[in-house]
Amino acid sequence: MPGSPLPLSAPTPEPLWRLLLDAALFGISGIVLLIIGYYVWELITPYNVRRELHENKNVAVAIVVAAFILGMAIVIAASLILIK
Repeated sequence: MPGSPLPLSAPTPEPLWRLLLDAALFGISGIVLLIIGYYVWELITPYNVRRELHENKNVAVAIVVAAFILGMAIVIAASLILIK
């Protein structure tokens, strides 16, 4: 055999402060992206989402808004996981 096998060593773990900082930064950036996505969606819809939700108590609009937010959250979470 040409040479001896390399010794296996465990990778050094990340410090706790770094993990907490990463979680906070990814969480904040995810929330900011969700808010931006909501306001962009508010601009492109032909009706005022806030008025439909607060004044008209439109349940259908509330369901669509909830689905939109969940969909955006899934996409943002997937993209942030791929960054790390």
